[in-house]
Amino acid sequence: MNKEYLKIAIRSLRRSPVRSWLTMIGVVIGVFLIISLLSLSEGIKGAMLQQLKMMGNDLIMVFPGEIDNLAAAFGGGLELTSDDIKAIKEAEGVDKIVPMNYKAEAVRHEGRVKTVLINGVSLEDGTDLLKSDMGWDLTDGQWPISGKKELIVAKAVPEDLFPGMKVGDEISINGKKFKVTGILKSLGNKQDDSTITMDLDLFTEVTGEREGAKMVMAKVKPGYAVDDVVKNIENNLDESRKRRRGEDLPSFSVLSSEKISDIVGNVMAIIQAAIFGFASIAIIVGGIGIMNTMYTSVHERIREIGIMKAVGAKGRTITTIFLIESGFFGLFGGLGGIILGLGLAKLAEFAVQTTGAFYLKASITPQLILFSLAFSFLIGCIAGYLPSRSASKLKPVDALRYE
Repeated sequence: MNKEYLKIAIRSLRRSPVRSWLTMIGVVIGVFLIISLLSLSEGIKGAMLQQLKMMGNDLIMVFPGEIDNLAAAFGGGLELTSDDIKAIKEAEGVDKIVPMNYKAEAVRHEGRVKTVLINGVSLEDGTDLLKSDMGWDLTDGQWPISGKKELIVAKAVPEDLFPGMKVGDEISINGKKFKVTGILKSLGNKQDDSTITMDLDLFTEVTGEREGAKMVMAKVKPGYAVDDVVKNIENNLDESRKRRRGEDLPSFSVLSSEKISDIVGNVMAIIQAAIFGFASIAIIVGGIGIMNTMYTSVHERIREIGIMKAVGAKGRTITTIFLIESGFFGLFGGLGGIILGLGLAKLAEFAVQTTGAFYLKASITPQLILFSLAFSFLIGCIAGYLPSRSASKLKPVDALRYE
């Protein structure tokens, strides 16, 4: 009997294929948005958290500016002063600190000139931290020796910016020559993979950035709780700045790697909830379209309903047939949305990996696909409930008389 219900529902959908496809459009759009945007946002979240996991749990980052305006902190020219750096270093529980600075400079190699982001890191204190806590590793060559005019380049520099560059080559930055001693493995995003890293003393000599730093990495001493050291750094910075009240100093933020991971997770969760909310509106609009089509279908098939009831079909049977039909509208619409959403997600993944700022992998899980199908089918059934109930309540005599 259930097979007969399915045959009747499918036959009804085939009667008006254009109307059926138009009815499904709202559901297709909603599921398309859910699949494409949620998979991409989950991929972005995964890529960011993966990078943060490369950092040790005993690392603390200190940077100028407020946590709610990181773009201004990293891109607005704010800096921690030399007194700030000293206060961080003297905080109880801090094992070592690594000031970091960066600036875009013109780099020349074999007649080609490109603007490249230069990282200045105190290699004497920071090489071990970069290797053990940040996951930096070389594919070729060796680490620069502090005090020598040596540097390392990230993966994309010899591959994209200066094709053919190799260990031992000489490059020029602002008229000063340096030797390439090593090439880094991929750091997980296109921006970091397009940088050059040198000792902080050489960086100040080349760029003219004499004091301060854009960011300071602090490593926690064994036996100290990370949260306690965060508070100690904040207190030291506050006390240092009270002694310099006359200076125009930017605010600062002190965050552990775990705290940053929590912030990233919370922000992405809010974004995903907003995406799901907007996509659900499209699906609900599609459900209203399904309801309208089902009322039209009931109106067109009144005599057919009367015949089925006259030969013994119960109201529950009529309801089931129309619910299956409306559920199919949602199910097929969801399937179409999944196919389009998968296509867009994979296309965006390819485009971002080719030209984007980081290596994105769309996170498409069976759970997401099954949820989208179930949700769209449920919306279809809910939308068809009232029309199917109205069909089941028709009296056989009145239905057979209908012209």
